[in-house]
Amino acid sequence: MSNAFAALQEMMSCQNREIHTNEKEVTEKEVTLHLLPGEQLLCEASTVLKYVQEDSCQHGVYGRLVCTDFKIAFLGDDESALDNDETQFKNKVIGENDITLHCVDQIYGVFDEKKKTLFGQLKKYPEKLIIHCKDLRVFQFCLRYTKEEEVKRIVSGIIHHTQAPKLLKRLFLFSYATAAQNNTVTDPKNHTVMFDTLKDWCWELERTKGNMKYKAVSVNEGYKVCERLPAYFVVPTPLPEENVQRFQGHGIPIWCWSCHNGSALLKMSALPKEQDDGILQIQKSFLDGIYKTIHRPPYEIVKTEDLSSNFLSLQEIQTAYSKFKQLFLIGFPSPPPYCGSDHTATLLFSPSSAYQLPSDNSTEFWDTDIKWFSLLESSSWLDIIRRCLKKAIEITECMEAQNMNVLLLEENASDLCCLISSLVQLMMDPHCRTRIGFQSLIQKEWVMGGHCFLDRCNHLRQNDKEEVPVFLLFLDCVWQLVHQHPPAFEFTETYLTVLSDSLYIPIFSTFFFNSPHQKDTNMGREGQDTQSKPLNLLTVWDWSVQFEPKAQTLLKNPLYVEKPKLDKGQRKGMRFKHQRQLSLPLTQSKSSPKRGFFREETDHLIKNLLGKRISKLINSSDELQDNFREFYDSWHSKSTDYHGLLLPHIEGPELKVWAQRYLRWIPEAQILGGGQVATLSKLLEMMEEVQSLQEKIDERHHSQQAPQAEAPCLLRNSARLSSLFPFALLQRHSSKPVLPTSGWKALGDEDDLAKREDEFVDLGDV
Repeated sequence: MSNAFAALQEMMSCQNREIHTNEKEVTEKEVTLHLLPGEQLLCEASTVLKYVQEDSCQHGVYGRLVCTDFKIAFLGDDESALDNDETQFKNKVIGENDITLHCVDQIYGVFDEKKKTLFGQLKKYPEKLIIHCKDLRVFQFCLRYTKEEEVKRIVSGIIHHTQAPKLLKRLFLFSYATAAQNNTVTDPKNHTVMFDTLKDWCWELERTKGNMKYKAVSVNEGYKVCERLPAYFVVPTPLPEENVQRFQGHGIPIWCWSCHNGSALLKMSALPKEQDDGILQIQKSFLDGIYKTIHRPPYEIVKTEDLSSNFLSLQEIQTAYSKFKQLFLIGFPSPPPYCGSDHTATLLFSPSSAYQLPSDNSTEFWDTDIKWFSLLESSSWLDIIRRCLKKAIEITECMEAQNMNVLLLEENASDLCCLISSLVQLMMDPHCRTRIGFQSLIQKEWVMGGHCFLDRCNHLRQNDKEEVPVFLLFLDCVWQLVHQHPPAFEFTETYLTVLSDSLYIPIFSTFFFNSPHQKDTNMGREGQDTQSKPLNLLTVWDWSVQFEPKAQTLLKNPLYVEKPKLDKGQRKGMRFKHQRQLSLPLTQSKSSPKRGFFREETDHLIKNLLGKRISKLINSSDELQDNFREFYDSWHSKSTDYHGLLLPHIEGPELKVWAQRYLRWIPEAQILGGGQVATLSKLLEMMEEVQSLQEKIDERHHSQQAPQAEAPCLLRNSARLSSLFPFALLQRHSSKPVLPTSGWKALGDEDDLAKREDEFVDLGDV
């Protein structure tokens, strides 16, 4: 004890010594800067100190801070822990200390212990730089020991290249595609349907048995009709193709998916708002004709769902997520003077000094622990998730139980339509719960559906008001389903987490355009140069670009069991019957005593699409609520068929925080040897035992060995894994304090704590 205290005093005495840095030695131990094809170094600064939280103590690592046209990177000591394959889930494109320019959310500077947001031209440069990332990482760099000119260059460079508005053609996506044009090799195992050809849409129609009432059209080939729609899409068979051209694709029911019973999910964008009565009458007449093609009672009944006025607003989503993410943006406390070697500094602080620090530090995690759930509830993020899942269940009930077509309405049919239609298909179609099926679903509903990824992710930094995390909301809803029904999904929560991270990696074209037209226009030939070739842009679905095969095993759920394939004899007895074409609807529809059901519902649809409020839909809200509750309770009262209809629990306690994504960078949130990772690891051990016994039985009977599921080797030794594996490093878990830091003062000052270090302290009386 005395030796330890003497050593502590000796280390603290280093605070008054002059700081010397051996730049040559630092350079020798720095990590080499790896540049991607087309990537260029823009600016850099040396002798930068990066703060690292480790084992309840803060450390600093010296290195270079660089900014390229692709990323911000810190090049420090090459720690051996990072090369340990057992503990590290490596991304081949983005390193642990790399931040893509598109992933930067906010930049702060510390001036005389005061934190300020950095933007534009600076008159004074900070002594400390704090970067908040969109994947919720927080980086802190001390610039106190960096040359003044280098500080100016690196801070100005980072602010300009992350905060200033950009042109689409200046994105790194195009530099990379041009430089790597001859080196891009696609994964032959990637069978994701891209829906960029007429053949893909015909295949989907045949797969869902929707080709009996719907047809794929090429009227928009070359984007002659509408730049917002894809070149190919599906419409009702009776709909004349010239109607598509009349209002540039607006007011046209576009097919999303068909159920086994013949009901279909459709979406429609609203017609442009007009003030002229003559044009309004033309629009009303046009919609009347359109409605007749999809609503033909008693065989074809359409339920309309107005997502623009009767559901969530984009502003609600934006506000809720802004509050929600603040719960997880936790950095490190500002350190006092340090002592240590020339390029690795150990930063020491007492519990009492930590308590007085600003709010953006890890001790705040424990100070706010008692009110964390209140803050979570006030953000309304989980409530928004619940509302999305509830709306998807309501639509599922209409299609599955009432055999109704459902028409989703939205101004441009490119935000909430994408979200709800995807969730409905995920619940109703087991193919969408496979990895290839899920990727194809995103291609169909989001990429080809015209979701404005460029604007919603604010990749160009041109309009912060347009930045709304609609796709992230969808992934969070999917995670709730995966969390509640793990065996039903071929992919894991780790897959969803890395997919959310891929939103900000500008070497993939998937999430960097507003529409297929915008992508095709910008990747095609330019000018009159016939020698030039169209750019070959990567898609995010080629996971070999980011991960080695060993790491990719963590994206596949080892507990997922594929649906057994039926032989020909069994298939004959299981043909689907399209009840919609053979019988009357299951539910009785209420007709108007004077005008008739059809006429009344046509008016409702027209008023809806023309931007006017409607008083009711087909069923009253009370009746809808009763039908929903009966359908919901009935399904949950039965055993789950993981290859059939799948509904989530939406009661308050059942909706969880997606811990792996939101808490992975907070050491205090990790449970060593616990969490779902430990449970999964034990299940895999059992699976391996069963497989081993099966192999022995097969050997005895000389039968052909069946293919067995391979357990990911990275999941072994669960006692050493963090609950936030594979993103949390084992070597960096922090010990959780027994008390919140607000109670540390009651334990005495620093000297008293040092003297009592090896003594038993009864916290029960504190």
